[in-house]
Order: sequence, then C-alpha cells, then structure tokens
Amino acid sequence: MVRRCLVTFKPFRIFVVGVGFFSLCFLMTSLGGQFSAKRLGDSPFTIRTEVLGGVESRGVLRKISDMLEVILKRMDTLSKLDNSSTSDARRLDELSSAINRFQPAGLVERIQAIAQNVSNMAMRVEQMLQSSMMQGRVLRDGSASQCEVPRDSRFPECPGKVDWMRARWTSDPCYAFYGVDGSDCSFLIYLSEVEWFCPPLPWRNHTSTPTQHTQQTKSPKRQAAFRTDLSVLLDQVGGGKESLSFMKRRIRRLAQQWATAANRLGAKLGQRWRDQKKVLIHVGFLTEESGDVFSPKVLKGGPLGEMVQWADILTALHVLGHNLKISMSVKELQGFLGVPPGRGSCPLTGPLPFDLIYTDYHGLQQMKQHMGLSLKKHKCHIRVIDTFGTEPAYNHEEYATLHGYRTNWGYWNLNARQYMTMFPHTPDNSFMGFVSEELNETEKRSIQQNKVNSMAVVYGKEASMWKVQGKDGFLEILHKYMEVHGTVYYETQRPPEVPAFVKNHGLLPQHELQQLLRKAKLFIGFGFPYEGPAPLEAIANGCIFLQPKFQPPHSSLNHEFFRGKPTSREVFSQHPYAEEYIGRPYVMTVDYNNSLEFDAAVKEIMRTKVEPYLPYEYTCEGMLERVHAYIQNQDFCLPEPPFIPANFSRLGSASGSRVIRPLFVPLPNSTSLGWASNVTAPAAWPPLSSLRLLVSQEGQSCVEACQSAGFICEPAHFRFVNNKEALRGLEVQCEVVDSEINHILPAFSVMRRECSLQREPLLFSCAGHSPKYRRLCPCRDFLRGQVALCRDCL
Repeated sequence: MVRRCLVTFKPFRIFVVGVGFFSLCFLMTSLGGQFSAKRLGDSPFTIRTEVLGGVESRGVLRKISDMLEVILKRMDTLSKLDNSSTSDARRLDELSSAINRFQPAGLVERIQAIAQNVSNMAMRVEQMLQSSMMQGRVLRDGSASQCEVPRDSRFPECPGKVDWMRARWTSDPCYAFYGVDGSDCSFLIYLSEVEWFCPPLPWRNHTSTPTQHTQQTKSPKRQAAFRTDLSVLLDQVGGGKESLSFMKRRIRRLAQQWATAANRLGAKLGQRWRDQKKVLIHVGFLTEESGDVFSPKVLKGGPLGEMVQWADILTALHVLGHNLKISMSVKELQGFLGVPPGRGSCPLTGPLPFDLIYTDYHGLQQMKQHMGLSLKKHKCHIRVIDTFGTEPAYNHEEYATLHGYRTNWGYWNLNARQYMTMFPHTPDNSFMGFVSEELNETEKRSIQQNKVNSMAVVYGKEASMWKVQGKDGFLEILHKYMEVHGTVYYETQRPPEVPAFVKNHGLLPQHELQQLLRKAKLFIGFGFPYEGPAPLEAIANGCIFLQPKFQPPHSSLNHEFFRGKPTSREVFSQHPYAEEYIGRPYVMTVDYNNSLEFDAAVKEIMRTKVEPYLPYEYTCEGMLERVHAYIQNQDFCLPEPPFIPANFSRLGSASGSRVIRPLFVPLPNSTSLGWASNVTAPAAWPPLSSLRLLVSQEGQSCVEACQSAGFICEPAHFRFVNNKEALRGLEVQCEVVDSEINHILPAFSVMRRECSLQREPLLFSCAGHSPKYRRLCPCRDFLRGQVALCRDCL
C-alpha cells in the first residue's frame, strides 16, 4: 500500500526519498568528522591521503565515491524530465535502488570530501521536485495528450521515426546531447526541432521549425558580378602539396582564356540578374584523412584528370562571381560548417551557412562523419563531383540493397542530378565537365604548317599502361609508317615495357606536352585510362585520336576497373565521348586485334588533314555557361509535388459535358510527342517546351531511345510523363495500370498489356532497361555544342 501511494503521488515520493538521502549523508558526514584526525588547514571538503582503516576502508570509500557519481549522473538525467510520467517512475525506481545499495561500510575521513557532491545533488533533487510538481499540474489540467504521436499528412514519416527512436535512441550519443531521454516527448521535441520529421509541438516555446523545405531567414540577395582577377582564388587554394601546385599552375595558365570567356558570356546574358551564392568547395580526395594518394603521384605520371576538373570548377565558380570558401582538410571543413571539434556526429541545429556545397564521394563521407544526422536535412544543397556517374538504381539505398545494386559508392539517396560528371555519358546525372585550352586563329595556322605527318604520340604516362596484350603487334605496324614518341615517367632507367623504337621524352610539363602534341599527327590510346582529358587536348592541338574498340564492351560485369562503381554502363571504347560526340575524322575507333583494320586506319590518318577542334562545351565560355545555368536554375531543396495531369487536361464544354484536352500532341516530322501548346505548362527547368515524349523498344534504355531520335534523355521531365495521359497520348493499350517501385518505370509490357507507373521519384532513370518492357522516355532537344542545355534553357 505504501509503495502504491509513493508511485501515485510522485512529488511526495521524491520528498521522502530526498529527506532519507540527506539524513543518511548528514549522519555519515557528522560521524566521519568525529573520527577524523584533525589537522591545521583541514576543511570538510579536503581529500586526505591518510585514511583510517587501511586498504579495506580505502576500497569501501572508492565504492562509495563511485556510487555517488553514478547517482549524480542519474540525477542529471532526472532533472531534464518534464514530460513523461512513465519515464519518471522508472528513473525514481533506479534512484531508490541506488540509495538502498548505498550502505555505510565504515566511518572514515574521505566521506567529508563527498559532501560537496551531496550539496550539488540537493539542488538537483529540488529542481526535479519542481519539475515533477509542474508535470502534476499539467496532468491535472488534462494535457496528458500533448506528447501523443501526431498523425499529420504533411509529416508522414513522423510515426515511423518515433518508433525507430523508441527502439534505437541509445544508438548515437548525439540523441542524449540534444535532450533525448527515452520519453515520447523528448523524441517529438528532437524530431521536430533538431530534425524535420514531425510537426512543431504547440506547447513548446519556439519561433520556427527547421524543416527540410523551410526557407531559412536569409540576408538580402546580392547580384553576382563576373571576375577576371584570379589572385584571390589562387590564395584560397593554398599550397604545401604538389597537387595544389599543379592546380594553381593550371589556373594561371588559363587565366586569360577565362577572362575572355567571362566577357563573352556577360555580353550574351546582358543585364540579366544572377544571384550570388555562398559556396563551399570541399575537395575530399585531396585531404590527408582520405589518404591523398594523388598528390605524391603528380610528378610521377599519376592521374591528373580529377585535379584538372577541380581546378576548372574552382575557377568557373570564382569567375561567375560567387562567394567561395575552399576546404582541403577536415579541420577546414569543420570550421566552415561551424562544427566544433569533439562534437562527433551531432547534427547542426542552425541553418546551413552555404547555398551550395561542391564535394566528392570522399568529402561526402567526411561530411557525414562530422555533420552527422543533419546531413540528411542539408543534402539538397550538395553537388557531388563524380567522374564516372551514379545511376538511380545504385543511388537509392534501400532499393540498391534489396536488388543487388549496392556498391562501395552510391546509396546516398540524392536526386541523381546532384551527381556531376566529367563527361555527358549519363543523362541521369548533371554534366559538369572541364576545359581544354582554346587556340586562336594564328595558333591554328601555325600548327597546320608545322604538323609532322609521320609523328605519333602514345597516350600513357605510366609504364603499367604499356602492359597491353598484343601491344607489340600493332605498335610494329604503327612504327612502319610513323615515328613513335612516348612520355613515360621513369626515375633511373628506361621502363622495359616501352619498346626500343619508341622515343621516350619522360614525363613532360604541361606546356612542353602541348608543344609535342602540336607537332604530332596522331595521338594513340592503348585502352586505358578511360575517359581522361588528354584526348580532347590532343584533338584541340590538331591531332587525330586513334583508340581501341572493346568487344565485348567493358562494364562492372567483366572488368575489374568498373567493378564496384555505381553504374551498369557499358563502355564500347576507351573514350566514348570522343567516339560519339566528336567522331570522324578527328576520332577513329578500330579493333586493334585486327591487323588489317589497324593498318588501314593508320594509312587513312596519314592522308587525312584536320584542323584543331574543341567542342564548345569544353571551352571556358561553354563551361561558364553551363555552370551558370545549373546554379541559377537547379534547386533540389524545393519540393516537387506529384504532377496531376487532370488539373490541366479536363475542361468543361459549352453544353456542360466534360471534354479532354490532350497534354501531349504529335510533333511534325517526328515520331515523338511534345507538350500541347494550348495547355499551360507548369514551371519547370528545363522548360517543358523542350520535352519530346517517345517510347523505347523492348530491352532499350531511354538513353539509347532518345539518342536514336537525335535527343537527350531528360530525367527532370519524368514526373510529367509518369501518368495515364502519357500512355493515352502514345496510344498504349493497357488492361491494367498499377504503380510500383522499379528503376525501369514508367513502362509497359506489350505481351501482357500491363502498364506500370513509378512510385519512387528517386528511381526515375534514363539508364534502366528490361527485355520485357518498353519504356516511356522523356527526351529533350539540346543546344549545338552544349548537350547539357536545351534550346530554351538559358
């Protein structure tokens, strides 16, 4: 009966426990003082090294001290409780048990030293008593339901997240750091005020809840102005590593071309307003924490493609006039994000201090480690520089895990367009690119006059690149017609992989390599590295690029290099972009194992004359134009509600009957459909004027289907064609229309007459294909020389 009363009247129970506890402490302290050896200067809080009772008493004292520390920590937790009666009762039971175990094992001097802790506990018990009394008033006022889990359509994930917290709130110390104590109230406070899964609690004193889509209070917008002075950027890049020195040399060498490009683009855009963005650039792969395997190899023939691209990204953002912070270490990253050292993975509670964050996969992992749980909240601001691309099936964590697409990369649940690639090989991602040096007319004439028709340069700076099966055979053929030059790195002696007839210059500085390419007629690849910048530089200097054809194509299924990469793409040659977007006469792709075909290709190259050529999208102006369009138009933080075509297509007639106005209409001289001009197009980028809707063949991806019609697959348009209106426009006969989660949808089966729509927007994929389905493919037009942008995109 007594116990039941104590549980029922919690304030009274706390009072009884407190009085008993203080009486016990007072008794022990008083008796301990009688038996202590008094000395001049001793105080009740002095810890004595001489203890009566010997070793046994010291052990008992240590246990008592430890017990008090445990109780003190539990009191810290109890003092925070103000919402959950169940949680209070449980913790009071724990406190009672701890006090019952607290038995005086001896009267010794060290008890006096514990009196300060007892005093502290007295104040905290008083705070706990006041908190419980306030809670009692809340319960009497009938507000016990204030911590019921809300059912709000705007926050559909809230109940599930509360269930998760109930089971795993102790899995990360950051939850306790933000006051989570195991009660539903603490879960709801955390999920509404630190994260964004639950609605704000009406009884909490707050001004706004930082949800994913809440617009943070921002300073007035500033207009971006083009910059041509790169000195500030060079200072920000810093030094101390050969990789950074390489990047700075590249920035300086191309400075004049960037300035000219800025003036051209400025004239093209006129007085158009451009928002200045606060941008963080964190180059994760160059940090010491990631191992930085690149820097030591810069002067030894190592890969430079990533550093070329990052140098150009930094320059483009600076020239466009944005406010940059550049991080090359985790310490700098923490400082820029405002994450104090030692906070572990606790989330950020304040607004993100940047509009955009450019990083790579290494940097993304470091941000997860140091931003912790808040990375989910701020991930819409992130752009991942991803050389080879990430397809949606690999990006969606749950889907990738369940369907065998999980790799060491990917699975971040981003919008696939947040991944930015070196070449436009994966339309699901955004094409970032880099630049090659552009020649003026005088330089072009000089190159043509000084070309040596019988001179070839091999693409391969490392000796390992020369370990190619059948190399001796096709190099012997080449040597019959041309003088073969190499730029293979070596320290003391010539690499044995390089044949004796090859004139090896060793690793050349960039400007000397350019001079060599301006003389050569042929630049020949051995099949590796894949998709680097060198072939474009060679073509820009008047070379013809000869590369091997891959039969069968290389992919993650049959080649070690691609294994583990988050893409199923098949690579049919060493440099697919050069083959598909440049082509003959600048690029020739042949079977190196066919000696007759190789011989004929070399002869054709010797009699073919070409001018230096550089695609516009790889000029400084082309990259500035593309990056400008992305920054001003891509916003992944704004919600994209499901498109409901009925709102636009069904109208009333004069007679009162309902008529259907089609959303998609046939385009002249085309098998594709376009957006009906008499239907108001919802706001979108790229604009819907660029949309071209068509259907693929069975087993064909939308990448292939759009390319075969002269278009580009546009993943941003999927949400406008993922509906019955699109099926009706394409005259698809469906006996059943359902919705599923699958990366090949929307699609239909001709044999079964079944149509399926996509239920998970993150899985809209240009790359997906299946032999059983024909896909609905949203394609778009594109600017000549600028495949990333449609005709109306600027």
